[in-house]
Amino acid sequence: MKKIVVNIELVKIIISACFLILSFFVKDYPIFYFLLLFFSYFLVSWDMIKESLHGISEGEFLDENTLMILATLGAFAIHEYPEAVMVVLLFQFGEYLSNLAVDNSKKAVTNLMDLRSDKICILENGKEKIQKTSSAKIGDLFIVRPGEIIALDGIVKEGSAYLDTASLTGESIPRRVDVGDQVLSGSICQDKILTIEATSLYETSTASKILSLLENSSEKKAHTEKFITRFSKIYTPIVVLLAIVIAILPLFFGAGIHESIYRALVFLVMSCPCALVLSVPLAFFCGIGRASKEGILIKGANELENLGQIRSILFDKTGTITKGVFTITKINGINCNKDKLLEIAAYGEYYSNHPIAKSILTKYKKPIDAQKIRNFKEIRGKGIQVKINGKSYKIGNTSFLEEDKINVEIPKETGTIVHISEGKKYLGYLVISDLLKENIQKTIQRFDQLGIQDTVILSGDYEKIVKDISKKSGIKKYYAELLPEDKVRIMEEYKEKGLTAFVGDGMNDAPVLQSADIGIAMGGIGSDAAIEASDMVLMRDDIGKIATAITLSRLTKKLVIFNITFALLVKLIVLVL
Repeated sequence: MKKIVVNIELVKIIISACFLILSFFVKDYPIFYFLLLFFSYFLVSWDMIKESLHGISEGEFLDENTLMILATLGAFAIHEYPEAVMVVLLFQFGEYLSNLAVDNSKKAVTNLMDLRSDKICILENGKEKIQKTSSAKIGDLFIVRPGEIIALDGIVKEGSAYLDTASLTGESIPRRVDVGDQVLSGSICQDKILTIEATSLYETSTASKILSLLENSSEKKAHTEKFITRFSKIYTPIVVLLAIVIAILPLFFGAGIHESIYRALVFLVMSCPCALVLSVPLAFFCGIGRASKEGILIKGANELENLGQIRSILFDKTGTITKGVFTITKINGINCNKDKLLEIAAYGEYYSNHPIAKSILTKYKKPIDAQKIRNFKEIRGKGIQVKINGKSYKIGNTSFLEEDKINVEIPKETGTIVHISEGKKYLGYLVISDLLKENIQKTIQRFDQLGIQDTVILSGDYEKIVKDISKKSGIKKYYAELLPEDKVRIMEEYKEKGLTAFVGDGMNDAPVLQSADIGIAMGGIGSDAAIEASDMVLMRDDIGKIATAITLSRLTKKLVIFNITFALLVKLIVLVL
C-alpha cells in the first residue's frame, strides 16, 4: 500500500482558514470569537515567530517576519483580530505557493549514482578470495569478470578487455585496456577477465571521490536569498522608523498618547507586506507554469530568478551538444564503389557487438546472409578479419591494415575511421561520428545576444573530437578527457566569475549538475541521477529552450518589480490618508 504524504504547512493553512470562517458565526460570543481567532492566528504565525526570534538572535532584527509579527500584534492591540489573522494567513499562503515547486533533488541520487562495488575478488597465492572492498590494500591483485564493476583504481597485470566508462566519462564507445594500462573504479568490464593491481584504497578510489562530490556539492551551491527577503531588509526599517515617528511626533503638538499609538499601530497594519508576499511568489509561480508549457521544468522560484543572471553556461558534449547516436557520416570508396564498401563493412561487422558495428549495420539496413561469412575473427583494439564469399577482408584501424603493408588514406574528417582492405588491396574507409544537434549554432548565437559571457564544452572524450565539435558548434572554449571531479573543479573556477549553469544528461554529470548554480538536465535522454540532481529539466532535449527560460526569467523579474512598485504606490496613498 502506498504511503500517504501529508503536507503539514497546507494542513495548518486550511485549519486556520476554517477557524477564521467559524469566528464570523460566533461574533456575538466574545470569548469564543477571540479564542477561535487567537488559535487561528497562532497556528499559522508560530513558525514566523520562531523565525523572527531566530533572526533577532542572529542580528537580523528587521526582516519580513519581524514586520509581520509587529503589524499583526498591533492589529490585536487595536482589537482588529480578523485583520491580524488574514494578514498572516495570506502571507503563509504566499509562502506555500512559493515553495510548491521547490527542488526535491536530494532524494535517492546517491543510490542511483553508486558506482562502487562493496565486494572484491582478491587473488592471493593463486587462490581467489571474496572480501569487502574496504579491507583491500594498495598492491593487492584482484580479478574482474565480464559484467562486473571495477572496485578499485589499478593497473592491468593480465588480460585485455573493453571497458564501459559511460558512468565516469559519459562516452558510449567502450575503451580498450591492455596490460600496463591504468583503469578506474566505476568502469564495467565488458568481455574478458582482467587481473588488476590496486593503486587506491576503497575510500580514495575514483568512484568514492565522485560520490563524495555528489553528497557534498549541495553544500557548495550558492543559495540565493529570496527576492522578498532582500526587499524587506530595506522596506522594514523604513516602516518601523515611520511608525515610531507617527507615535511620538504628534505628542509635541498636543495629541493624546493613546491616539498617537493607535495611529502608529494602524500604520503598521497597513504597511504590512501582505500584497508583496502574495504578488512576488505568484509572479514566479506563473513564470514556472509558463516555462512548463514550453517543456521546461524549473524546480523553484530562486532557480527561475537566477536564470536571468547567468554569466556562463558549461555543456557536456555527448547527448547535449551532439545527438549521442553514432552514425556513418562519410563513405569514401577508393578502389570500390560506396554501396559495395558499405556492404562489405556490414557483413564483416555482423558478428561483432561493438557500437561501431551496430552503427554500420543500422546504415546498411538490408538483411545479412550469414552463410556468406566465414572465419570471423575479432582482434581487440584493432579490427576484424573475415572471409566473405571466399574473399579475405580486413576491417579496422590504420595500424591493423598497415601490418600487411597496405597504404591507407588518412582522412581529414574527425571521428572513428574504419579502413577496409581485400587481401593486399585497399578499398576505402568509413567515417563514424556523433552528429551535432539541429540549430546548435543559432542557439549559441542567441546566448551571445542574451549577454552570456562564456559558453564552454566539458567532455570526457578525446581532445581531437571535442575540438572538432567545439569548432562546428561555435562554442569557443572546451576542455577534453575529463572525469566528473575535473568538471566540478572547472565549474568552481567559473562560479567565481558569476552565476554559472551546467547542461548535461548522464549519470556522470550528476555531481557537476548539483554543484552548478543552475543545473540543467536533458529530460528525454537524461539519466535519473542527472534529472534528480538538476534545478531545471529540458523535456524535449533542446538546449535552445535554455535561451527561452532565460528570457522568461527576465520577464518575470520585470513583472515582480512592477507588482512591488504598484503595491507600494497603493500603500503610500492609503498611508498618507
